[in-house]
Amino acid sequence: MARDMRAIYRAASGEAAAGRLDEFERRWGERYPSVAGSWRRAWEEVVPMFAFAPEIRRLMYTTNAIESLHRSLRKSLKTRGHFPNDRAAAKLLYLAIRNAESNWKAPVAGWRQALNQLDILCGERLRGAT
Repeated sequence: MARDMRAIYRAASGEAAAGRLDEFERRWGERYPSVAGSWRRAWEEVVPMFAFAPEIRRLMYTTNAIESLHRSLRKSLKTRGHFPNDRAAAKLLYLAIRNAESNWKAPVAGWRQALNQLDILCGERLRGAT
């Protein structure tokens, strides 16, 4: 099933993805009707993703690193209670990101290619960020 789902979000275009979703539904729809239904209900939010290059799309649907960072941030905020002001919370988040960053060993797969695509799309917005 995962292989057939992967074919949907790795499709070259929104039209190709719609065709793959139809194939997925024919193959798995009877056994797992809620999966294809979920894709169909969210289709308007999914389609804009296909405007991006495959390298950028891969960053979008590969969320393990993002989820790990979010977990670290939630953990640091949850253990503190309340903050006297927004600046204190921002400082804590900064330190949490710095601590999480020290544990990052492996580079993000395909990052250089995705960065090149982002540079083409966003150009000036990226100049100072890399």
